[in-house]
Amino acid sequence: MDCRPGCGACCIVVSISSAIPGMPHGKPAGIPCLHLTNDYRCQLFGKPERPIVCQSLRPAPDMCGRSDEEAFAILSALEQATRPSGPG
Repeated sequence: MDCRPGCGACCIVVSISSAIPGMPHGKPAGIPCLHLTNDYRCQLFGKPERPIVCQSLRPAPDMCGRSDEEAFAILSALEQATRPSGPG
């Protein structure tokens, strides 16, 4: 499966805890990556500075669904389910 043009869900919804060029502390969930273009493409795609976590994230039906809206919903649920809990 290829990325759906104009989606960008994984570059917006997902938090990234490792450093990204220009984002030394990573990226919080729900915040677009600094390298996401206006047409929802990655400026770092295919470049060596693209973070390993981004390189390993591959489009798949169970993650992307059948539409951009489904991708946002699926990834939001996964992000929430894997969010570290606070102290207590």
